[in-house]
Amino acid sequence: MHEISLVRNIFKTLENEFPGEIDRVRTIHLTVGILSNVQPILMQNAFEAVLLDEPTYKNATLKVKVLPVLVHCDDCDKDSEVKDYKFACSICGKPSKNVVQGEELLISKVEFEEEKIETI
Repeated sequence: MHEISLVRNIFKTLENEFPGEIDRVRTIHLTVGILSNVQPILMQNAFEAVLLDEPTYKNATLKVKVLPVLVHCDDCDKDSEVKDYKFACSICGKPSKNVVQGEELLISKVEFEEEKIETI
């Protein structure tokens, strides 16, 4: 299951980008395209499994947004959603291999716990 290594890489990326802030991470938002070969339920399961080894992230949750595959038609200059594995323009019907969305796998947003300010 390659999702476990993906989750570990996500944690490493966050540690590099936000040193000293990891204990404040509350929600990690991922954007994944259908063609990225990542299954949201498997990512959730892998996330839960890795949390057992990574107590630093015990208060964090994972949210996965799945993007459909879009192709661009050079003739119509329009983007069309791929349906039923048909990589074709929805307007003119011509086949297209110009994928403009659907291969993404990225951390789109990270939410942190608010810092508590003590008043005297």
